[in-house]
Amino acid sequence: MNSLTQGDKKTVEKGKLLQSLLDQTMTSFMPDLMMEKFVKDYKLAKQIYGESLLRFLSGYDPNYVKKNIKIPEFQRELLDKMKEKVRDLKADGLVNNQNEITEGGLELASLVLYVEEINNLMPKGIIGDKFHKKNHVYGDKNDVKIFKKSDRYKDLAIRKSIKSAIRRGHNKLMVEDMKSFERTSKGKIYVVYALDSSGSMKGEKIAMCKKAGIALSFKAIEEKDLVGLMVFGKEVKQQVMPTDDFMLLLKEMAKIRACSETNLAITIQKSIEMFPETDVTKHLIILTDAMPTFGDDPEKETLEAARIAASHEITISLIGINLNQKSEKLAKKIVEISNGRLYVVKDVKEVDKIVLEDYYGL
Repeated sequence: MNSLTQGDKKTVEKGKLLQSLLDQTMTSFMPDLMMEKFVKDYKLAKQIYGESLLRFLSGYDPNYVKKNIKIPEFQRELLDKMKEKVRDLKADGLVNNQNEITEGGLELASLVLYVEEINNLMPKGIIGDKFHKKNHVYGDKNDVKIFKKSDRYKDLAIRKSIKSAIRRGHNKLMVEDMKSFERTSKGKIYVVYALDSSGSMKGEKIAMCKKAGIALSFKAIEEKDLVGLMVFGKEVKQQVMPTDDFMLLLKEMAKIRACSETNLAITIQKSIEMFPETDVTKHLIILTDAMPTFGDDPEKETLEAARIAASHEITISLIGINLNQKSEKLAKKIVEISNGRLYVVKDVKEVDKIVLEDYYGL
């Protein structure tokens, strides 16, 4: 972490390389196989591995690689570069002898994600104060109200009380002149971030959605709220109960990989188990680029799950990335049933701001 905050370029690059591998649904490096695919069909190989991974591994712009990939000398040079990168990762304990990412590698990848996202949000002032307002005697001072016998004397609004007495022509403070501060409390919020990991989310989409989850976790935990995580495809693949353990969430976010179909119904159903039955704010944020594709009647099952969640006082907000007309129509029904909000995203780079905006609205 110290290396990252000090801007150690090599360490940052290694973390980005590992994270790019995970974003492309892989967990190990195979330079020889990758080289074979690049030579055989560069266009297809770029789709499989992604531009970021290719750039970090080779040190070249993908267009330069495309232009020279048929030249034998360049092929040898490129393969040597990729193997050298893997050797460096092994030397640092970031990948093992089978070229698979180690726990240390995963930790570095997650920390790079965190530093990148916080550095992105802080200068823009996106991470600021947030209040879930709810009257509470031990909260923060807010507006004033008429003093009641049940109010604490330390909550007396002295200046406001004196002004009230002067306006009424009293030469001493009377009970009817007395004002006290109302107090606001953030209330306890449990928020579960459910991230679609279907195959279409591979690459930049899932990378930006991981960063959005990190931004949410960072801010919510700072506000003393609890954050849970669900990663879903045709079933729930990862699940972290609402927690204030930021590092746990960070590591789980980093290792998310895209694959499989989309099953919203099972995601909503399982989320119900993650919230307490006590009187707290319960909110589920679902982030997806498609509506349900798995199940006998996926739309009907999803809406029924939303109704059950609503009966448990769980609100659902849905953040849809480039949804088509049919998907958007279903998404609107889900948020209407659950008293949540729908955000239709055209630019995946805006996802973190939208996730925070939804949290701030609780």
